[in-house]
Amino acid sequence: MPEGFHFAAPLWLLGLLLIPAAAAWQAIARGRAPNTGRERDYADAALLPHLSAISSGQRVPLTRRFIGWAVPWSLMIVAAAGPRWGFEDVRVFEAGADLAVVLDISRSMDIPDVSPSRLARARQEIQDLLDKARELRVGLIAFATVAHVASPITDDLEAVRRQLHALGPDLVRLQGSRPANAVARARQLLAAQPKDSEHSILLVSDGDFQDLELEREVDALKESGIRLHTLGIGTETGGPVPGPYGGLMPDRSGVPVRSRLNAGLLETLATRTGGVYRLADYRRADVDDILDTVLRNARARPSGDERTRVWREPFWWLAGPAALWLLFAFRRRTLLQRYGSSI
Repeated sequence: MPEGFHFAAPLWLLGLLLIPAAAAWQAIARGRAPNTGRERDYADAALLPHLSAISSGQRVPLTRRFIGWAVPWSLMIVAAAGPRWGFEDVRVFEAGADLAVVLDISRSMDIPDVSPSRLARARQEIQDLLDKARELRVGLIAFATVAHVASPITDDLEAVRRQLHALGPDLVRLQGSRPANAVARARQLLAAQPKDSEHSILLVSDGDFQDLELEREVDALKESGIRLHTLGIGTETGGPVPGPYGGLMPDRSGVPVRSRLNAGLLETLATRTGGVYRLADYRRADVDDILDTVLRNARARPSGDERTRVWREPFWWLAGPAALWLLFAFRRRTLLQRYGSSI
């Protein structure tokens, strides 16, 4: 037996007692002399084989039927009990960096000058970051005219992923792009995190905005020691902005509004706080550079001497064969019903 072998939930093993109980019941049922005449008065003819263990005057093969359900039942019960052996004592670490991702969801992010669109490209870039941000606590804020906290700063990155794909221009009524509100909200979220953590903000946008309050917010970030990193989405050629109900969005003179990537503005914002600017492409180098910069000054801190024991739990070794057994039994029964006993 492997070292340290035990069950995580041994009470599940009580389910194995059903096997001898069922075997005893079948033996008793088969030992009785069947009174088929009286049984027919109270039960449908199709139910008689299950009540009296006989079918058309012939006994049902006990061994095959018993094994047919007892084997997968045993495998699933033992798997549910959680067999485990072998472990590793892992020291508990706290994340050394906090990152607030600020995503632009204004109407200009629907422009398809990058495939399939700026917003879809932005979501993919953030997804790539989350896939590698195992040492980070991450929050997500979306903005157009107003800011919306989609996820507070957390180490549950799966929760951030679920919120990410629900964000789009249709969530906001007032169109426009005012990143200052979102940056201020991100600064408030970071202020509630441990002071000795590295605090950073990542602005994911096309830079097509004119916000007079943004400069003041950037100065506040610099005073607070928060670095602002920027990720540019789009091209310098740009394209017309789609309308909320189809077609193109016109300006006051009826001419379609065009939006272009303002890389210069995004780079200036990042440089002022000691952050970096990267242009989103179809490789992961852009996200890797930003992530490396965020973690450069961050160090994972051990949470005292606390350790947690991680056990190996290969329950799927049992659940997999049980599922295949049941699948085969189901398919065989279906084929027997269709083609007869020749199979």
